[in-house]
Amino acid sequence: MSNRNYNIYFHTHTVSGIVISVVLFVIFFAGSFSFFRDEIINWEKNESVSISREIDLNYDAALKKLDKEYILQGRNITISKHSNERRVNISLEGTKDSLAQAKQKEGSFFYLDTKNYKTSTYEESYSLGEFLYRLHFLAQIPYPVGYYLSGFIALFFLFAIVTGVLLHWKKIVSNFYVFRPKEKLKTLWTDAHTALGMIGLPFQFVYAVTGAFFMIKLLIVAPAVMALYKGDQDKLYKELEYTDPEFKFENKKLTVPFSINELVSKAKSNWKDFEINRVMIQNYGDANMHLLVEGELLSTKKFTGNGKVVYRIADGKEIARKNPETQNHYLDVVKNVLYRIHFGDYGGYALKIVSFALGIITCFVIISGVMIWLIARDKKNMPEKKRRFNERVVCIYLAICLSMYPITALAFIASKLFYPLTQSNLYSIYFIGWLLLALFFIIKKNDAFTNKWCLISGSVLGFLIPLTNGIITGNWFWNSFLQNKIQIFFIDIFWIILASITLYVAFSLKSKKNQIAEI
Repeated sequence: MSNRNYNIYFHTHTVSGIVISVVLFVIFFAGSFSFFRDEIINWEKNESVSISREIDLNYDAALKKLDKEYILQGRNITISKHSNERRVNISLEGTKDSLAQAKQKEGSFFYLDTKNYKTSTYEESYSLGEFLYRLHFLAQIPYPVGYYLSGFIALFFLFAIVTGVLLHWKKIVSNFYVFRPKEKLKTLWTDAHTALGMIGLPFQFVYAVTGAFFMIKLLIVAPAVMALYKGDQDKLYKELEYTDPEFKFENKKLTVPFSINELVSKAKSNWKDFEINRVMIQNYGDANMHLLVEGELLSTKKFTGNGKVVYRIADGKEIARKNPETQNHYLDVVKNVLYRIHFGDYGGYALKIVSFALGIITCFVIISGVMIWLIARDKKNMPEKKRRFNERVVCIYLAICLSMYPITALAFIASKLFYPLTQSNLYSIYFIGWLLLALFFIIKKNDAFTNKWCLISGSVLGFLIPLTNGIITGNWFWNSFLQNKIQIFFIDIFWIILASITLYVAFSLKSKKNQIAEI
């Protein structure tokens, strides 16, 4: 590689990495916990459900109850499930009946508990799991700023990955096995950055690509809409199969009895290992009422196997079908594979744990990259003012990033002590607590102190999480295990193991005089 190309790759890698480092750390740290989003939500609610995305609901009983409150006549109703919870998502469109009351013409979205049919709004159902999930793509920043910011951060991260690989290409194998912890600090950080960066490379590349795709795809798609579809966005969505077929509202009441339960069961019986995750009713109670039943094959049977059946309610006749075993085309693969590999929902707990570990490793890679940047500029020939500025920048960076660990552990405790914790209160606890912790460590101006006490405080709080859960709910982790409440048991054990590891690391740190502590 020529010196010119090397310098281009080096500076692109360094600049792109430093610019995005803090936000990228937040994204990966919160994203690592997001792999356990469903477990965190169920732990917080003191519930445990089977590991399945299938809707487990008595549709007829639920619709009967909802009809009393919302008057379903003439509405389009969508029942869907995207996570392993007791709740399902309910979306009601305004009625098509022109003579209906004003209230019926309003649409609404809420959650429905599949056991007691209790409804709750998004704000009422907000949880720590949802918070961490949304934090990992900066959704707390007003839309669309947060989404686009996280998307472009992912894009810059992709640049950093590619240029990093190009920089180390010739020594990519030999450097992977080199780790010299007893050498000077810059060597230690460089070895750790390179080795761990290579271990997490496939993981990081996948999440950089898929993260950028999800968050800024609107900007990517916009030119295609204008050029190929002449601004007709609906036509694009139709060709991408994102829109449902529309059936005409006849404004005549359906006179024949019907059972949604029977038709959903009939659709499920068409294919073995087929799980229903979306049910849509069009023109409820109308003579032209239709039912769309969608689902997918278990990932163990087929990685991408989406299917659909459409029934006409008046006579129970099947009018359309998409076979998940034989009718999945290139478009289905493109749409679904990106989601699958990003959410890591196809390999059970083993994949989630490995993904969490790789996410935390990526956080370490980000930190080590910043430390290399600092140490490389800590030279005697550099002006003292500039050296102090660089040290101050890294001090602020470490305070913001590392304090995420104790504040996240504290949020777990608060969500259990004050359950149900409202969305605004959760925001206050997390963001104000995070700010105060970061300010404390910034004022302290000691990177070794910041690193060690973030680990220690996070570990102590981590041990208190299962203790708090046991005292508040009586679900001690051994009881949860014996009662097969796996999700509750998992979160308690997860924190015990994580806190043990970080506490061991904290007390294994050796401070070096006039140098930044090792991690």
